[in-house]
Amino acid sequence: MHRTDIPQDSLAVLREGACIPAHLLALDADRQLDERRQRALTRYYLDAGAGGVAVGVHSTQFAIRDVGLYEPVLELAMRTAKEWEPIGGKRPLFMVAGLAGRTGQAVREAGIARGLGYHAALLSLAAMKGSSEDELIAHCGKVAAEMPLVGFYLQPAVGGIHLPASFWQRFAAIDNVVAIKMAPFHRYRTLDVIRGVIAAKAEDRVTLYTGNDDHIVMDLLAPFTFMREGRPVTARIRGGLLGHWSVWTQRAVELLQRIHAAVDAGQVPADLLALDAQVTDCNAALFDVAHDFHGCIAGCHEILRRQGLLEGTWCLDPNEGLSPGQAEALTRVARDYPHLVDDDFVSKHRARWLS
Repeated sequence: MHRTDIPQDSLAVLREGACIPAHLLALDADRQLDERRQRALTRYYLDAGAGGVAVGVHSTQFAIRDVGLYEPVLELAMRTAKEWEPIGGKRPLFMVAGLAGRTGQAVREAGIARGLGYHAALLSLAAMKGSSEDELIAHCGKVAAEMPLVGFYLQPAVGGIHLPASFWQRFAAIDNVVAIKMAPFHRYRTLDVIRGVIAAKAEDRVTLYTGNDDHIVMDLLAPFTFMREGRPVTARIRGGLLGHWSVWTQRAVELLQRIHAAVDAGQVPADLLALDAQVTDCNAALFDVAHDFHGCIAGCHEILRRQGLLEGTWCLDPNEGLSPGQAEALTRVARDYPHLVDDDFVSKHRARWLS
């Protein structure tokens, strides 16, 4: 599958810049897939206005591969997206499947995702730790031969590896790369990605997405200008593929729309700039920064549990859960930033999603 095979209306969603939540995993008390609530999550994201979902990624829990849930979870999300009539009617979506493992596994997963109708694959390189840059590029090229790729700079705190600007220049030069999600949670390394894309002369083909849940608003507002062959070239981060946006998704969609309008107008109001710190404060509670991200998935689960979309905060790994004080931190940010919370929206539509 080549990027030119992606339906033009779906590709336009990616290029414009969309809110793409990193889909969470709904489990029951026995840590088995709760299909009803998993389906409800997809419906919630689409009704909230998301431009698609990313499934099988870190927030979906990489361990789904170890318990035989990779294909069932991807299939359920795609089937739900095709069948659901979202608020406002059907619209084009850009659907992303997460890939993991070394080359053989990643290629197999790409075949599954392609067969299910996903448009692109978000490629984690965590399993390639210790590989040379040449080996990493060869790995990416083999997977890109199967379907279009979204690059993924995963932060080292949750298993990612350091990837220099030279890697990103070579990665962006791969013809079947359509986007890059930058999630190193590190300003210097984020700039490495953008410099690499510009050096590869790929800024028009490779759409930049933030995965920096700690710096969402400023990533989306700022122009990034670097020199190429003696001339300035400016790139922008157009959308977000974010674990943070797996909760309070309606507000995330509204925020992205407001950012796009401000960028297009060339005027960024001070209250929009102020949201950067507020959103990051929310993320500190969601992602459990106080405990080095131990509760980053359970924190998102807790918000959805409070809203009634999930029954509990269970993760596949029994050792993953809320950290001490994290529940109180979540209560504080929800209280302090009601304009970032979509409880009323969820309450209004929850019964329909769970039907």
